[in-house]
Amino acid sequence: MSDEGQKGSTATRLPEINAEVREDGTGEISIDGVVERVTKANLAEAGAAITARIAELAVSVGQPVPVQVRDPEGLWSLMIHPDGVVDEAPAAPPVAARPQPNGAAVPSAVSEKDSVAAVAGLPEAPPAAPAEAPTTSPRGPAAKRADVPASPAQVPPPAAPSGPLPTLDDLLAARHPTEHGGPAEHGWRRGMRRVTFGAIKPGPGKVERRRRAESASVRRTFDGPRTVVVINPKGGAHKTTATMLLAATFGLQRGGYTLAWDNNETRGTLGWRSSHADHTRTAVDLLDALPRLSAQGTVRIGDLDGFVRTQPTEQFDVLASDENSASASSVDAKSFTDLHQVLSRFYRVILIDTGNNMRASNWQAAIDAADQIVVVSTIREDTAQSAAWALDALRSTGHEEAVRRAVTVLSAPDPKVDKDLHKRLRAHFGALTRTVVDVPHDRALVAGGPIDYEALEQRTRDAWLHVTSVVADGL
Repeated sequence: MSDEGQKGSTATRLPEINAEVREDGTGEISIDGVVERVTKANLAEAGAAITARIAELAVSVGQPVPVQVRDPEGLWSLMIHPDGVVDEAPAAPPVAARPQPNGAAVPSAVSEKDSVAAVAGLPEAPPAAPAEAPTTSPRGPAAKRADVPASPAQVPPPAAPSGPLPTLDDLLAARHPTEHGGPAEHGWRRGMRRVTFGAIKPGPGKVERRRRAESASVRRTFDGPRTVVVINPKGGAHKTTATMLLAATFGLQRGGYTLAWDNNETRGTLGWRSSHADHTRTAVDLLDALPRLSAQGTVRIGDLDGFVRTQPTEQFDVLASDENSASASSVDAKSFTDLHQVLSRFYRVILIDTGNNMRASNWQAAIDAADQIVVVSTIREDTAQSAAWALDALRSTGHEEAVRRAVTVLSAPDPKVDKDLHKRLRAHFGALTRTVVDVPHDRALVAGGPIDYEALEQRTRDAWLHVTSVVADGL
């Protein structure tokens, strides 16, 4: 037997290892086809347990072992060493170049379909024409003549800079963001960074990258206060839920200065869905107090504390509508305008929950003040017909552009929805408004009590982050 054959026969055979971890903290390790199950409290702990188990195998074979790990965001190749150090698996070595007809060498690992332009989804540049064969003349080969520098007269002078010279601001604006914006902060990848004490800092997966991009959209700088009006003239269409969750997402992402305002001409339910405050004052009370507050000089943000209800966890405030059953007060267009002028001084984003009467003057005043309209509907015939009727009415009264820029939110009223109706609604509202987005059913919202953002499922929070980023794109 040759020396090479003897070396191959004595080499340690590495086990074939595959692993999978899931969001609920369960997972499996397959070692040469033998499956070991893992059950932990969450995905990060399951990932750490799997990593520790594979490290034991690396010790037993006395060398690093490769493993393919699948998590909710894709497949990840790792190399785990006997001393517990975890690396990302090295990339495949470059493949030798293959000759081309024109004599150029192109790496054989890069095919036409794998070119940079193709992978990036860009049009391919036309192939360069092959260089003409050098010709000869009595004075010698043309290739040698090409080495002779051109005369000064043939070199064009450098172009003078046009326009203003670049400044420091231009330099800073030209900075490229990092590829992933820092290491992963969630899921398996975060667990890997923790268990390796930062020895490996994997970037975020596609879900986390999407969250970061949507968060950046919500946090974008506006050139003034923005008003978002949520509409559907039918009760039970999830207007209040949408207003609260939009406000919570804006508040959490932007660090406050967000208001959810119940602009019902008499009584709404926004105050009931919010956290209780140590007072019961409402928009009517603030309206009555405006003359007194204005008489003192400029209204201050502290003056509003006795009228709004702070949601400390989600970092936004709620201005409730009249909750006094014996009250005869009613909010009209002038009342809305007076309140809106004051509130716009102190809040960057105002989310307005509207009533069910489109003919009410305060309803119409809110539409006139809207920077963005959000039409909401559950995936039901009656609420969808009401939303469609509202958009038809807005278009017929001169708000065609506002409807075209509006966002439609379709909410699942049950875990299972009518797929045909859903498809029909997306087609109808997609033809009328800027975009249509879906939010899932969540049991935490069914009871109708105060909305606990932390009790929502992760997919629900992700869905409302997406909705909020779409709304912010229109502001």
